[in-house]
Amino acid sequence: MSRGRYAPTPSGDLHLGNARTAILAWLHARATGGQIGLRIDDLDVDRCREEFEFRQLEDLAWLGLTWDGETVHQSERLPHYNAAVAQLEAAGLVYPCFCSRAEIKAAASAPHGESEAIYPGTCRALASTEAAERIAGGERHALRLAVPAGVERFHDFVHGDVAIDVAATAGDLVLVRSDGVIGYQLACAVDDAQPAITSVVRGEDLLASAAFQRVIMRLLNLEPPSYGHVPLMLGDDGARLAKRHGSIALRDHRDHGVAPEDIVGMLAGMCAIGDGSPAQLDDLVPLAAGLAG
Repeated sequence: MSRGRYAPTPSGDLHLGNARTAILAWLHARATGGQIGLRIDDLDVDRCREEFEFRQLEDLAWLGLTWDGETVHQSERLPHYNAAVAQLEAAGLVYPCFCSRAEIKAAASAPHGESEAIYPGTCRALASTEAAERIAGGERHALRLAVPAGVERFHDFVHGDVAIDVAATAGDLVLVRSDGVIGYQLACAVDDAQPAITSVVRGEDLLASAAFQRVIMRLLNLEPPSYGHVPLMLGDDGARLAKRHGSIALRDHRDHGVAPEDIVGMLAGMCAIGDGSPAQLDDLVPLAAGLAG
């Protein structure tokens, strides 16, 4: 049986874009006769709050979304992530990185993407003795994956065939941050690998992350899921929906008396599932066959 997941980060209230992705992930799972679980991506203790998790769960239940099995918290899965890091270390694929973000950004050899500098591999060539001395001296460091050269190719049931050069796009990936927090790409790779998860539906801003995570999965001998990266909701200015666009929090609409059927129908209708009129989730499942990929 197929199994999907929805994985919000409890760092704030859900907005309409989050709600639409949750609805699409749920409809994809139900339309393919599968299950869908809920995972809380709460590794970043500086940003995540229990009160936000509670509010998000309330909002999702208000929409009518139901989940199969118990809710999973990444914060409770640290032994699995540490075991994955140890496996990669044993394969000689992990090295300590002493560079700060500012240093990476300032490196003359670091090409700059739209939002963050690509890691230029500064510490990959450090002698093991020097690295050990710096660690023994208490120097703060992250752990990075020595990403192998090559293009990662996969089929996305929204975007079609995708080819991404991970080394050129991101450089060597962070497995464990310098503050000890497990890196996002590693945690998602471990959690999304089959047979636990067979399909992932999420926003297209994470399309490149699918390639990053597939590399990690392959190095861990894990089977990747299928992917569908859906378009983001945009504001009138064409930019990704954000607080500057006004009242976009799902809870704001709830508090103003909007019915959940109105939100469900509108958000599904944006993706040609139904005509945009008020709708119950179960009634939209037969119309979501196109999400099957």
